[in-house]
Amino acid sequence: MKYSNYLIITLLCLQLSCKEEPSQAIPSQDATNSYKVEKTRLSTVVPKTNSFQRSKTTVATSLVSWNIRDFGGSKDDTEIKQIAQVVRDFDIVAIQEVVAKNPKGAQAVARLADALNRMGVKWDYRISDPTQSPSVYKRERYAFLWKTASVKLLSVPYLDSNLATVCDREPYVGLFQAKNMDAPFYLVNFHSRRYDAQPEEEIMHFIKYPDRLQSNRVIIAGDFNLDEKHRVWDKFYSRGFKNALINTKTTLKVKCKFGAYRNHPIDNIYATNGVSFSQMGSIDIVKNCENLKMARTLSDHLPVFIEFQ
Repeated sequence: MKYSNYLIITLLCLQLSCKEEPSQAIPSQDATNSYKVEKTRLSTVVPKTNSFQRSKTTVATSLVSWNIRDFGGSKDDTEIKQIAQVVRDFDIVAIQEVVAKNPKGAQAVARLADALNRMGVKWDYRISDPTQSPSVYKRERYAFLWKTASVKLLSVPYLDSNLATVCDREPYVGLFQAKNMDAPFYLVNFHSRRYDAQPEEEIMHFIKYPDRLQSNRVIIAGDFNLDEKHRVWDKFYSRGFKNALINTKTTLKVKCKFGAYRNHPIDNIYATNGVSFSQMGSIDIVKNCENLKMARTLSDHLPVFIEFQ
């Protein structure tokens, strides 16, 4: 009798354990919720108000420049919307590192323009052809986006073919007219080669832009992979160029240490003496170490901006 009872109990235990095994292969409700929380928390990376507030006493135009890492198919709709939230308050956006190896880079720019248009203001955009780079790994596109109520594009932007042999990614040049300004201005969008590959040998050629474009209203924005103190800029400053940011770290570390998550001061905006700055800075999309990993899904660079006249 005792043996019979023991056998029954053993069979029941085996039956119950077999029924539990399939449920272990199905994600628990808690696991599903944790994914939703992660996606929700990602939206908190973008500040509700960024560090740019339009001047109320001056008539000026605003520009934001951003190296958006691997801007293409890797960005989902949530991330595109977050990028739009960051740049929506500006009149013009200059983007570097748009993917060129497939159509997804151009499509990402179009998706960003669509997201901006859904925020209540009309935007237009242009995307460059792939740069004439020495390898497919260095090839990229650039993009301009602008509010049509504030800015007008005066001519088709172009990759500067004159610099294609001296730059790994030749600059993208556009001529714009702000609705509140009398004179047009040129915007040069640029992403230099790596810091250890002498980007100064590319940048040195930009000093000729005022003469080549026959304008004293030239703005050069982008990722220069060297800071504003580098000796290559000395001749620029002596000819009236000025830099927007001073000793401002704009790249993001992989890991946050002792509360520090910024790395190198390499993104900036430079302009000739016909352009005056009324505001300049960078937009901190991180705010604290807990947000670093999520912020890096947008980019490993911070946007930089100016308000100018």
